[in-house]
Amino acid sequence: MRNRNRFILTAVFSCLVSVIFSQGLLDKRISLDVHRQRLDDVLSIISDKAGFTFSYNSQILKRDSLVSLSASNRTVRQVLSSILNDQYEYKESGNYIILRRVALKLTTITEKTPVTDNTYTISGSVLNSETGEKLVNVSVYETKHLVSALTDQDGRFELKLKSRYPTASLAVSKYAFEDTTVTIEPKFNMQLVIAIVPVVDTLFVSVPNVYEVVDSSIARTKDTVPAAPVAVVEKTEVEQTAVAKFLLSARQKVRSLNLKKFVAEKPFQASIIPGISTQGSMSGQVIHNVSFNLFGGYTGGVNGIEIGGLFNINRKDVKYFQGAGVFNVTGGSVTGFQGAGVTNAALGNLRGFQGAAVANYVKKDVRGVQVSGVSNMAGGELKGVQVAGVFNYATRNKGVQIGLINISDTSDGYSIGLINIVMKGYHKLAFSTNEVLNTNIAWKTGSRKFYSILQGGMNLGNNENDKAYSFGYGLGTERKITSWLTINPELSTQYMYLGSWDYTNLLSKLHLNLNIQPFKRFRIFAGPSLAVYYSDQELAIHGYRASALPASYHSFSTGLDKTRGWIGWNAGVAFF
Repeated sequence: MRNRNRFILTAVFSCLVSVIFSQGLLDKRISLDVHRQRLDDVLSIISDKAGFTFSYNSQILKRDSLVSLSASNRTVRQVLSSILNDQYEYKESGNYIILRRVALKLTTITEKTPVTDNTYTISGSVLNSETGEKLVNVSVYETKHLVSALTDQDGRFELKLKSRYPTASLAVSKYAFEDTTVTIEPKFNMQLVIAIVPVVDTLFVSVPNVYEVVDSSIARTKDTVPAAPVAVVEKTEVEQTAVAKFLLSARQKVRSLNLKKFVAEKPFQASIIPGISTQGSMSGQVIHNVSFNLFGGYTGGVNGIEIGGLFNINRKDVKYFQGAGVFNVTGGSVTGFQGAGVTNAALGNLRGFQGAAVANYVKKDVRGVQVSGVSNMAGGELKGVQVAGVFNYATRNKGVQIGLINISDTSDGYSIGLINIVMKGYHKLAFSTNEVLNTNIAWKTGSRKFYSILQGGMNLGNNENDKAYSFGYGLGTERKITSWLTINPELSTQYMYLGSWDYTNLLSKLHLNLNIQPFKRFRIFAGPSLAVYYSDQELAIHGYRASALPASYHSFSTGLDKTRGWIGWNAGVAFF
């Protein structure tokens, strides 16, 4: 009997504890007596008494308004209802109570009158559904016929639409807010109030010096400076380029940011300059099959052909031909041909050919050919060919670079030029001696598959009539035999200075070096070479050799005028 009573008491106690601890934050009871105190201070008092934290957007509350209230043993919900009116709702999340303004009705028709004209007018204002704030720079547009407007400083807009279309709908878009669509009745002048919903609220919590995420929203301390609602906004990249910032109006850039998800297709457009076109202010949202820009144009993209007298600017992809007198800037990828008199830029990939007199730039991968007079750049992977008069760059080179200077981060391809640099590739500083010059230095850079050689040398010694100097360029490749043994065929050509610049003395050598690596970053190499020497210098200059090859060394005729050959040797050490 005693055990049964003990069991019953334990069960009752457990139930009471469960009820107590499962009590909602809004159902907790408090007593409160305040007189003309600030609203935010009153909320802090309530949170301290009930043991939780408030989270709210400061824009929806007048935190400096004065509150007077006397309440005894009332629930938090009852106290909040006395302080705040019915325009607010409360939501629990963990140890937080989130205060929200009750969302406004999304669309309200305030006036509607029939018309007999060929056009009718839709006007009104756009509000923040949570705060009631009138919103500026909201895009309001008819989705089929691409008539659009931006709201002014008072949140107002006005559109004129044609009565002959049986249906119409308005889309309302602004960055950091959810898109809203409103179906309207044609042939009626209408005034609307449209409320749009923020994507993310900025919430302020009364916890000093703490940043927390509450209900998938950003929470900040109430002591921080209030900010507008925040959302992660995907920037439209082409509008961030220097030329777009200069050539596009602020309204065009705002519209593109608002309508980044909206794209329409039309067969043709013609522009004089950006903003003055057959598509009007919506040209940046439309992809065309044929696009002609007298001076320059700004479109959503091309799926066919585009020609610009001076320039073309596109938000998205270009297919299949684009030509401009000065430049092309494409926010997406290029498939096909892109050519310009000065420069091309694609912020996506290239699949095809890109040619410019000065420079080409692709932010991502290149699968094709870039040709320019000065420079080519591929921000991603190159699987193709870059040909430039001066400079080529690819983050990952899996193709061929041909230019004076070629640079890549990594390389499995080929770089052909005077200076070839692979940041994470092959780098060697070599010191050597051979049958022609007893002191040589060379810098070898590129990839193991293919590297370039910059070299110089001199003959040092006591013989005052044996001086000689050289400088030249070469190419090489490395083939691994074991982990510590490689073989390196190298081909080089160097100019031999023998006391006068009036003569041509060219020494070309094919080396076959065997490399032994006894420990990391150090090598010993040696091997035979085949030398071919052309010289039109017949007289010796005082202090210098009469020929690159010492007189005691055997040479043979190559059958070419003023050209001799011989079998030589090479030995040295290399670091890195």
